[in-house]
Amino acid sequence: MSNVLDLVDQSFFRLGQASGVGQCVWVYNRAVDIDGLRRFHEHLQRGRLARRIERSPLPFGRHRWVTPSDRSELEIVAIPRPREELDAWLIEQAATPLDPEHGPGWHLATMPFTDGGAAVSLVLTHCLTDGIGGCVAIVEAACGYDIAIEWPAAGSRRKWHAIRQDARQTMRDMPAIGRAAIAAARFARRNRGSAPAPVPPAPITGGDELVTLPTATIFLDADEWDARADALGGTGNTLLAGLSARIAERLGRVAVDGTVNVAMPVNERTADDTRANAVAMVDVMVDPAPAANDLREIRTSTKEALIRHREVPDERQDLLPLVPLLPERVTKRMASVATGGTTNVVVSSNLGEAPAPVNQPDGTDADYVALLSRYPAVSKTMIDQLGGVLVVHSGRVHDQVFVSVLGYQPDRPNSNDTLRSNLVSALGDFSLAPVTGWECADAVDALPAV
Repeated sequence: MSNVLDLVDQSFFRLGQASGVGQCVWVYNRAVDIDGLRRFHEHLQRGRLARRIERSPLPFGRHRWVTPSDRSELEIVAIPRPREELDAWLIEQAATPLDPEHGPGWHLATMPFTDGGAAVSLVLTHCLTDGIGGCVAIVEAACGYDIAIEWPAAGSRRKWHAIRQDARQTMRDMPAIGRAAIAAARFARRNRGSAPAPVPPAPITGGDELVTLPTATIFLDADEWDARADALGGTGNTLLAGLSARIAERLGRVAVDGTVNVAMPVNERTADDTRANAVAMVDVMVDPAPAANDLREIRTSTKEALIRHREVPDERQDLLPLVPLLPERVTKRMASVATGGTTNVVVSSNLGEAPAPVNQPDGTDADYVALLSRYPAVSKTMIDQLGGVLVVHSGRVHDQVFVSVLGYQPDRPNSNDTLRSNLVSALGDFSLAPVTGWECADAVDALPAV
């Protein structure tokens, strides 16, 4: 099995902090079984997350997967905190330094609540896996399964052997590189004069502040979610797309004509896939105005986009062979592709129905589970230059559907409370209301902003 990185994964690695992290959160209304959580942690250590990225000695070479020499430690917080501090603790966990090259690439932690409950957080760099890959790793670890992939040890290749090996890999890639260069020239000619003038980058001072991007998470009754999707002529996937468009509208993340570009990740992971990011993005233009009353147009547009995706090659994929040849500073300008792109894009990611073990990090069912996107080390200058970001995740476990939102819009109010208010208001457009949140609040106004 080749340990050469897929070109998409090499792109994520080069984007560094701009590639973001994923955070899976479990909340128990009772104490966590620490012994069970330790077993879960040990299986994660031996599962598909047990790898690191080793750089090629060639500046234009393909990087490789290797076995890590370090071990990620399980963090057990000793001092309980009130549930009201769950949000603050999760932000602290999301800011845990992760390094896909030197480790750790992920971090598992648990914290008890003063009322006897507990929270568990698993933070993963996108350089190691995407949302579906993370779910698979969680299921395997919860079931006690250790994936049998033995990557070469880090540093096991001698320098000149590595240079020759990577040079041969580059030669094998030359036909694809040639096709990518032709595609890039064709793309540039077709878009000459149609693209807006580039905005000069804002000056970056030594004190450029890091910003914590607002997030919000709510839970809904799964039967009510399904019933509403069916009544509007849609599916859970198109209901999420419509909801995402309505949130984008409230944040001002729309085109001049009022439309929203809903980018839907499509899972392309196969049974023995070793890619970290095995997804493709399918773009669907959505008018948010009629979405709350009729999902049939979104459903039709989504089907057409999926057919187009299968039949028409994605030009973005055609350009990937050029990534190893580009200077790192040029690659990092591609960060907008990873974080949502233009100012009317919202990423709408529906994980679907998850297997039961996803909700059992200690061997028993948690009361709540959700997946969140995070960009814990992004500067205000960078996120403003990108035109902001909006990512909506959803998934189903047992009788609950979670919806989590990461959103930031330049020159707009940006806070957890504001984003949560927009999320709850958009749900109201669809005659949907959150159920009790994982802070055990009885009122929607008190739902956690996580």
